[in-house]
Amino acid sequence: MLAQQKQDILEAIKNTVAPIIAGTELQPTIALERPRDPSHGDIACNIAMQIAKPLKKNPRELAQQIVDGLLALNHPLIASAELAGPGFINLRVTAAAKQAVVKTILQQQEQFGKGSKGSGKKVIVEFVSANPTGPLHVGHGRQGALGDALSALLEAQSYEVTREFYYNDAGVQIGNLALSVQARAKGFKPGDAEWPESAYNGEYIAEIAQDFLAKKTVSASDGAPVTASGDVNDIDSIRQFSVTYLRNEQDIDLLAFGVKFDNYYLESSLYTDGKVEAAVAALIAAGKTYEQDGALWLRTTEYGDDKDRVMKKSDGTYTYFVPDVAYHVVKWQRGFSQAINVQGSDHHGTIARVRAGLQAVNQGIPQGYPDYVLHKMVTVMKDGEEVKISKRAGSYVTVRDLIEWSGGGDVQKGRDAVRFFLISRKADTEFVFDVDVALAKSDENPVYYVHYAHARICRMLAQYSEAEADLAALKEVDLSPLTAAREASLLQKLAEYPEMLEKALEELGPHQVAFYLRDLAGELHSYYNAERVLVDDEPTKLARLALILATRQVLRNGLSLIGVSAPNQM
Repeated sequence: MLAQQKQDILEAIKNTVAPIIAGTELQPTIALERPRDPSHGDIACNIAMQIAKPLKKNPRELAQQIVDGLLALNHPLIASAELAGPGFINLRVTAAAKQAVVKTILQQQEQFGKGSKGSGKKVIVEFVSANPTGPLHVGHGRQGALGDALSALLEAQSYEVTREFYYNDAGVQIGNLALSVQARAKGFKPGDAEWPESAYNGEYIAEIAQDFLAKKTVSASDGAPVTASGDVNDIDSIRQFSVTYLRNEQDIDLLAFGVKFDNYYLESSLYTDGKVEAAVAALIAAGKTYEQDGALWLRTTEYGDDKDRVMKKSDGTYTYFVPDVAYHVVKWQRGFSQAINVQGSDHHGTIARVRAGLQAVNQGIPQGYPDYVLHKMVTVMKDGEEVKISKRAGSYVTVRDLIEWSGGGDVQKGRDAVRFFLISRKADTEFVFDVDVALAKSDENPVYYVHYAHARICRMLAQYSEAEADLAALKEVDLSPLTAAREASLLQKLAEYPEMLEKALEELGPHQVAFYLRDLAGELHSYYNAERVLVDDEPTKLARLALILATRQVLRNGLSLIGVSAPNQM
């Protein structure tokens, strides 16, 4: 049922109940639910049971009174109303009300399902945010798919969204990267006595070293070009060149994945711009810190943490959550009333202390800022076996590997498979990515299943007419012939799309879009197997063509939200 239709029926029930509760202080919440058993109707309402006790009346008698009142309205959306059980009210909506979704979709097209709840609100979604110490791995890919789909869901509700990549370009890991490249440039390799214990062992380190010695120039998407000095003893040049080289590599990975960012933020800038020192000073000024054992501590227990946390160690360096606090203060100061971080589940321990730090700076930042979407690990299976390493990365499977394997050489196909698969489960569940399933041309492959539904509709529409004007005219046809059982199921599924988008955003769960698309494709395939579309009866044919055209539009809308293509043929 469409949102406006639901609201109209709610108003009808509200107006019917009003005289029953007149003179009392009752302000009941009227909720409409879908009966588990479709034979019970399209809508169920328990309002009679809510108000029966305070009114000291029999709930069944009250329900019957409400039913009689609704029937007396002759409401254009209500076909029937009846009493059920201890006082439920079951409603059936008219066939015309169910069919109306087709015209709505064909009129609104790509706008169908979108809303305005976020109008005027700024939100920042931070995701991927990989250390520039190697290629993007599969976990980063899951973040990319989740973060980009979540951003699209926000945009569908009119939020002003900024997609941001936070580069951890400061700290021990960057030092290890520079030492790794330096060792390679000096001719050492993993296993040699001279090889640093904490070095990165992937083949990409050798590639960076080779290009450094060749004095090549590299650049990242948002930075100035960096030219290598070629001097193996120039550790600063090695560090700068290596970071920029790997940022460029990550840019290539993201391009292949179809993910674009609006902004890149460097951790190092938090130090050079004085943001970390400013955040620490604010915490000290607020009286939320104390010194003990030569270290500076934050009173995070005042904000629900299980123990206070060290901010500044005795050696003068900051613990890793301090720049995170500074970074999120900056997000708030940039005008983002909502911030969402998509990160690995290993970040769970930082949530309480980051939020505590943000409360303690006393800048009006709300509790629960930022929101977190934490994802669990992805296991990759190929040829029936778990894949644990990449030849190039050394210790993990890269996003680029996954795209190449899943597409069989076709980048678009691989991107579609990886995108769909990586959001097809709730973020907080572990996921097995089976490359063999991604390559399968069968119902077992959800991407193929959804793509085939779209292509099947395209084929039927092409058989009817290749002229866009003929298809455009379908939005004006009489839909009354759409009365078959499978048509009713497909109409209902189409009408669920806007509400599904709202729920997916409310729960920060873009996996629901993938679930919905799979279900919608299933309804289309079932309809195709049960009914012929291109029948001889002209009114029936036109109505069915309008139905499948609307279905194609919703498939396209949903696939676009999760960054997956909609092929016209398979």
